[in-house]
Amino acid sequence: MNTVVTQLREPPVADRSPRFERVAVSCVFGDPRNPRSWSGAPANVSNALERLGVVVEAIYPKIGKLAKFGVALQDMLTGHGRPVSTEQVLRSLRTRRLVAREVARQAEELGVRHVLHTGTLDLPASDLVRGTRHYLYCDHSWALARLHHVHADRYSRKALQAFEATEREALAGLSHVFTFGAFVRDNIISHYGLPADRVTAVGSGMGAIEPWFGTKDFSQPSLLFVAKHLFQAKGGLLLLEAFDLARRRRPDLKLTIVGDERSRPFVGDRPGVELRAHLPWAELQRLYRESTLLVQPMLNDPWGQVYLEAMISRTPVVGLRRNGLPELVGEGRHGFLVDRADPSELAETILNALSDPQRLEGMAVAAQRHVIGSYSWDRVAEQIVFS
Repeated sequence: MNTVVTQLREPPVADRSPRFERVAVSCVFGDPRNPRSWSGAPANVSNALERLGVVVEAIYPKIGKLAKFGVALQDMLTGHGRPVSTEQVLRSLRTRRLVAREVARQAEELGVRHVLHTGTLDLPASDLVRGTRHYLYCDHSWALARLHHVHADRYSRKALQAFEATEREALAGLSHVFTFGAFVRDNIISHYGLPADRVTAVGSGMGAIEPWFGTKDFSQPSLLFVAKHLFQAKGGLLLLEAFDLARRRRPDLKLTIVGDERSRPFVGDRPGVELRAHLPWAELQRLYRESTLLVQPMLNDPWGQVYLEAMISRTPVVGLRRNGLPELVGEGRHGFLVDRADPSELAETILNALSDPQRLEGMAVAAQRHVIGSYSWDRVAEQIVFS
């Protein structure tokens, strides 16, 4: 007896009802239509939504320095400890309530009833009673961020408990959560208890770096590290230690660091290391294409557009086995994963990667093909609107 198996397929976009036809995109890090805000994700999502016919408004909720100072003072008086970073003030429930009220005010002024947040720092929503529906597009959760957070051991116990409680409250009021990666989706479901049908992994798209299909010499030991800010958190010090170790065995190693002048004191006058500050986009694109490896051992970055930009340029990547990188590189098929944030282990991985130029070339081609086929802002927007 023959059995016919029918494969269920998603109906075409034209046959599905959109989640909304008009939406406001909110971003606490700048104007959501500005490509510089939050690595361009809000702007890219907004543009892709508009290509689907959605009307997009922009919300940039801001509060003044005096208000932030007041929050910091109240938190100190109630046992949350002295702020050790700007992020600590932004994560405070008091700050987030102020920002959320500003989101609600702007949404009402715009006359919108759907708000897409790019991160949770402007949540929990304060206008749910009015019937406004709130959605989240995020690359991390606090539970995941805390695991490798550079300041976690300096936050007071009361502050950490408050961050956790606030994150739970923020997520609970959302109509749907869209995540960059499946690892974030799984964490939000398992740790924060959201129903699986309210959390969807939609990925991300690419930046402005264009694919490179030209020839490349993978025998050249040219390394690249890109950190326009947060040099230490992005693994700069770890990389410099590893580079010194690796160069003892391969004196021809070269490392180009793309950063700003704040990185120069860390770099110093190391042999083989060049710091390039404030590069124009075309020059950064050239460096991606000419480098043999992007070595980016980011300590706590949740996703990493820099990895996608390298892979689209046929440059394999090296990073830590944490957060989104294992997912981005297919658990090592499209890049090299380092188990521990240890200079010796990172140095060994760099030398091993460079030891086989033919393997590097094959990995580069496969990685580029993977990125082109898997990461698109139009696909992200389509899943947000129709999933």
